[in-house]
Amino acid sequence: MIKTNAILFATLFAFCIGQNAEVKNYPIKQATDPTIIDGPYVLYDNDSVFVKYIEDNSGAKTVKTDGTPAAMKNNITLQVNTDIPGKTFTVQLKQKLSDEKSEFKGIKKMLVISDIEGNFEAFRKLLQGNGVIDENFNWTYGKDHLVLVGDFVDRGTMVTEVLWLIYSLEEKAKAAGGYVHYILGNHEIMNMSDQLDYVQERYIQHAQLMNKPYMQLFGQNSEIGRWLATKNVIERVGNTLFTHGGVSGYLNNLNISLKVLNDITRPFYTDTTYRYKDDRLDLIFSDFGPFWYRNYYKAPRANPQQIDSTLDIYNVRSITTGHTIIANEIRSLYNGKVFNVDVHHAEGRSEALLIDDGKFWRVNTAGEKLDIKPI
Repeated sequence: MIKTNAILFATLFAFCIGQNAEVKNYPIKQATDPTIIDGPYVLYDNDSVFVKYIEDNSGAKTVKTDGTPAAMKNNITLQVNTDIPGKTFTVQLKQKLSDEKSEFKGIKKMLVISDIEGNFEAFRKLLQGNGVIDENFNWTYGKDHLVLVGDFVDRGTMVTEVLWLIYSLEEKAKAAGGYVHYILGNHEIMNMSDQLDYVQERYIQHAQLMNKPYMQLFGQNSEIGRWLATKNVIERVGNTLFTHGGVSGYLNNLNISLKVLNDITRPFYTDTTYRYKDDRLDLIFSDFGPFWYRNYYKAPRANPQQIDSTLDIYNVRSITTGHTIIANEIRSLYNGKVFNVDVHHAEGRSEALLIDDGKFWRVNTAGEKLDIKPI
């Protein structure tokens, strides 16, 4: 079975990069500094929290580290770069992290995006073009929902920035009565469990500069890791089931609730042993699990009865996935019961799925509503 898987330095801290360094009182360096090329990384060590940026000064990369007592983490404000030179957005660290619910009923309007893979520009343009955020990265989608169906990491060169944007939008959306759903895909699980085949080399180098194995940047001693550990691999939002890959017939046969499925899977996101106490996890972390399954689209194709069984088990009208590109645009399959939203973002063919009061459209970066063709 394959698991493809802060502002102020209130107390003086010494930090070490290869050898003991001079103790200094560091102010937070703003990411508007053009020498900042990656970060921030927020890492915990005992009772301290450290914010690290990667700087590039004429080709020489170094780590800029700022620290504060963990008890003061709520005073930390992060500045994060965007794809627009000189344009940043701010992030406040969350006061509390809680596991996500698995079902959100009665939701009528949502925008759905998948497989951004570190492409900040494509993500920004889809969100701005469809009224989800403004030019200053503030939430403008009111009480509506944004659903992200996995694989927002790997391959691209602005993974850190993409993750912090999602992180920041969650709280802004809640304050407006809306919601951001971030459902994990196989690449999030891979990053969390040390499967690094698709990680850009720059990120491996940056981890080494920080004297950290890359996996630790997604582990329990990092803010991003702690946050990702609260996410689900499958959710019902409104009358649609969302998961990155799909629901196999084998998964149907388990006949378990969404909450149970998420609850038993979540503790093993960072597992590298492949030794599960629950036999069901062997299936969930396999090619037939919800974040790896491809047989809605590839042979041997799922049959209509399998699709109907999934709809019945989870009391939904449709299923939406990413994971597998099947066309240059969003398509529907199985008589409108399955929607595939994985598209060629890196080639400038970005689209999102708009669901509004039971109707489905594909939308582009200009916010134009377009018909969805069936396969």
